[in-house]
Amino acid sequence: DKTTSIFLEGAFWSPAVIQGKARRLGFATDAGFRFERGVDFANAGRAVDRATQLILELCGGQAGPMVDVRGPMPRRDAVRVRPGRVARILGIEISNAVLADIFSVLGLKPTQEGMDFLVTPPSFRFDLAIEEDFIEEAARLYGYDNIPASAARHTQAILPEREATRLVSTMRQRLVDRDYQEVITFGFVSSAAELALRPDGNAIKVLNPIASQFDVMRTTLLGGLIETLRTNLNRKQDRVRVFETGRCFSRDGERYSQPLRIGGLAFGPALPEQWGAPKRNVDFFDVKGDLEALAWPLTVRTEAAAHPALHPGRSARVFVGDREAGWIGELHPRLLREFDLAGAPPVVFELDQEQLTERALPSAKTVSRLPAVRRDIAIVVAETIPSETVLNAMRQASPAHVEHVALFDVYRGPGIESGKKSLAILVLMQDTARTLTDVEIDATVADLVRVLRERFDASIRN
Repeated sequence: DKTTSIFLEGAFWSPAVIQGKARRLGFATDAGFRFERGVDFANAGRAVDRATQLILELCGGQAGPMVDVRGPMPRRDAVRVRPGRVARILGIEISNAVLADIFSVLGLKPTQEGMDFLVTPPSFRFDLAIEEDFIEEAARLYGYDNIPASAARHTQAILPEREATRLVSTMRQRLVDRDYQEVITFGFVSSAAELALRPDGNAIKVLNPIASQFDVMRTTLLGGLIETLRTNLNRKQDRVRVFETGRCFSRDGERYSQPLRIGGLAFGPALPEQWGAPKRNVDFFDVKGDLEALAWPLTVRTEAAAHPALHPGRSARVFVGDREAGWIGELHPRLLREFDLAGAPPVVFELDQEQLTERALPSAKTVSRLPAVRRDIAIVVAETIPSETVLNAMRQASPAHVEHVALFDVYRGPGIESGKKSLAILVLMQDTARTLTDVEIDATVADLVRVLRERFDASIRN
């Protein structure tokens, strides 16, 4: 009752300036909600005049001067609308006369340039910005019921399927067949978790995160898989095998990349509980077998290497053919403590999906009717020499009739000096046209032994 002076303000705030600010600052107001969606910037003065008029009529008093302070106002430029474009989008032709009437009713002040229209949206229509917006308005006023329902006519062609390309759905099914379940996790992750997994990473920060704990884009799939494991452990699940295919996000200076990756995690018993097999926890070689099944018919090999998120000594780079494709290993003990994971460490892998999509075309091979010949070679080499390196050297040096080279035993103990190990390797030989002679077989074995001696200083174990 004691109020004698009233100050009225008619304001306009650009939606582009205030959008997202309320969420970023942690509070919301009615004005912010309204201006964020756009108001008529040309109507602020008239609104103040009308409010003043009503106050004077109802309450009496005297109006003071109006102060008009204006900054740069939004521009409402004319937009070209092409009748041909209208016909292509709506599927029917609307005459220029009808279009002109519709645009006039909407207050768009249409003018014609040749066959096209130039229309200017009024200040209160923030939803009209591009040609398609005006075509939508034309359809609305013309009447959706007046647009006949008809199937679009177009030519269909069956493209040849590329045999050399493996489908992502095939890879997913391979892992499902290996008892994995697919999960889909957020591309937004916590910067703290990302730093724990990739201390050397350069995560991309999110300007307007949907929540404070999702403030960066993921550079690896491992974070989402570990969170899935934690959720399952909290629900008393003792065996978890999950995988995910999705994009990761990284940057190198000003360049951004979004590689497609496929990652997996295995935790708990290697097999479901049963009477026919003893219970044991999943290990590195179980998951390596899963990778070999995933990549088939491509060849997977591993080389021991360190990774900040993986256990030192129980991690390896994964190669598909001669190309590096990713990592495999047990989760680092430091991360087990940080993520509060109890029990045996999970085994994880992450591969570049692109390295798994291309394969060589299959070719037919004659099946030999002649028996194969097997020879076993036992050698002693330095402990530091990986057995995979030895096998690759033998495969490269093998003649055409050597079908298969594989390791079947590793021995360390009495009879083998310290710092060395014994490798037992089988060599399978076969010819499709004739039976191999003893001379050829012995010469092949001698050549392989010579290669092992020259490259690895290997000695034959008696």
